[in-house]
Amino acid sequence: MQQTYLASLDNYRKGSIEIIKGQAGHYAMSNVFEVASHAAPYEKVVVGKNLKYVIETLRAEGVSPWFSASHDEFAVAIDGEIDVHFIKPSDGPLVGEETEGSVILEGEPSGQKMGFVRLRRGHQALLPAGAAYRFEARKTGVLLVQTIAGAASVEKWAQICIQ
Repeated sequence: MQQTYLASLDNYRKGSIEIIKGQAGHYAMSNVFEVASHAAPYEKVVVGKNLKYVIETLRAEGVSPWFSASHDEFAVAIDGEIDVHFIKPSDGPLVGEETEGSVILEGEPSGQKMGFVRLRRGHQALLPAGAAYRFEARKTGVLLVQTIAGAASVEKWAQICIQ
């Protein structure tokens, strides 16, 4: 009988890749838990990319700065317990329509507090276009964020990929 192994920030196994055809340099593989374990809290490290779309992994620890984007984003908790707080800006959009990816905001934006969503392993939250959001880790964990590459996205391919 096979046993399912669920990784966490504190307990993960580094994977490997077996090349059947081609060269190792044509493939990339990273472990999101390992990447998050070496990242600064809420550093948005890109672990997957398809054209302009990216998957970022974030080490959720403490309280993040406020972020906003001109497009919807999605966050999935894969470890820990993280609250996502939302504000509807009172002075209109905080990020221009042409701006892609999330932007780190200076301080807390003014506007109507919209409440929060509590994420645990496997839970997903929509980060709506135009809203400000911030993460607050109740228990240190890992988030995956689906977005568009932008100013807050950090690419560390040479450091995080197995080749």
